[in-house]
Amino acid sequence: MTPLDSFDLAILRILQQDNSTPHRLIGEAVNLSAPSVQRRSRRMEAEGVIAANVARLDPAKVGLPLTIFVQVELVSETPEDIDRMKSLFREAPEVQQCFYVIGEADFTLVVVTDSMASYEDFTRRCFFAGGNVRKFRTYVAMDAVKTGMALNL
Repeated sequence: MTPLDSFDLAILRILQQDNSTPHRLIGEAVNLSAPSVQRRSRRMEAEGVIAANVARLDPAKVGLPLTIFVQVELVSETPEDIDRMKSLFREAPEVQQCFYVIGEADFTLVVVTDSMASYEDFTRRCFFAGGNVRKFRTYVAMDAVKTGMALNL
C-alpha cells in the first residue's frame, strides 16, 4: 500500500463528509487538479483505504426505528465456533455492525429493526437456535446522540 500523504488525508476528510463532492471542488480545496484528485481517489479505492462508497440512511425514516446494542457471551470459543458465529452475524440482515471483542462478552452487535417482535425473532434465530450462546445482554437506544463513520484524520 502506498503511504498516505497530506493531500490524500485532505481528500479523505472531504470524502468522509460527502463522497459525492466533485473532484474539481476537492481539488480547489486541497490545491490539486481534478485529475490528480481522481487518480488519488481511485488509488485509495483500489488499495482498500476507501472501503465503500455508500449512502447513510436514517433508519427511522425507512421503517427501522429501533437500534439495539447486544453483548453476546458464548459457551464455547473454539476457532470453529467463533467462525460459525461470525458467519451467522454477517448473514443476519438485522445486524448493522458486529465486533468480535475481548472482555466479558465475545461479540458486540448493533442491531437495527422495526419492532421488539422482530428483535425477538432475531434472538430466536441467532442466539437460541445455535445452542452456543451462554447469555446475551440487550441495550435499547433511546436517542442517537452521534452516529457516523468518519475517522479523525
